[in-house]
Amino acid sequence: MSYFSQASFLTSAPDISHLEPFDGIEIAFAGRSNAGKSSALNKITRQKSLARTSKTPGRTQLINLFELDQGRRLVDLPGYGYAKVPIAMKQKWQKSLGEYLQKRECLKGLVVLMDIRHPLKDLDQDLIYWAVDAKLPVLILLTKADKLKVGKRKAQVLMVREASLAFMGDITVHAFSSLNGVGVSEAESVLMKWLNVNRESADAE
Repeated sequence: MSYFSQASFLTSAPDISHLEPFDGIEIAFAGRSNAGKSSALNKITRQKSLARTSKTPGRTQLINLFELDQGRRLVDLPGYGYAKVPIAMKQKWQKSLGEYLQKRECLKGLVVLMDIRHPLKDLDQDLIYWAVDAKLPVLILLTKADKLKVGKRKAQVLMVREASLAFMGDITVHAFSSLNGVGVSEAESVLMKWLNVNRESADAE
């Protein structure tokens, strides 16, 4: 049994002002609205519908908190970019995203999800710069890795790793697929480290 399979929905909030202070550890997931963020969260937690998936990108409009145990949480942040919603709503999402990253003291790491075929768009880079500026480690998961053949996949990962050096931060890059499980173990290892959980003992429970 995976440590992450115990995740359960805790609460939703429109912005950081509606979140109570927390003295544990939060790890946030963020990405463009069509990057497969909800699918990745479901894959990591071994749950089919913990985070809602939709064929219409951009349905995550709230900050959603999931509890792992009393002192640790995963956070699903609003998707950005692609969604066909009014400009004012997009701006509101961006503001709540930025505030959460820069002001949430219990945040200890950021997972940025990008379609492996279209990585490092402007908003992705803005997000990474925000995180680096806030001294947060970043895990870039290049999603939908099953869409590429192995050689192309490796080339994309290498390209993003090299490009990430310019951010001058603590950045890890892995290919990831919610469909066939590529990168799930690597992602979990990074998350365990950030959450300060011993993987062997946690998975044995």
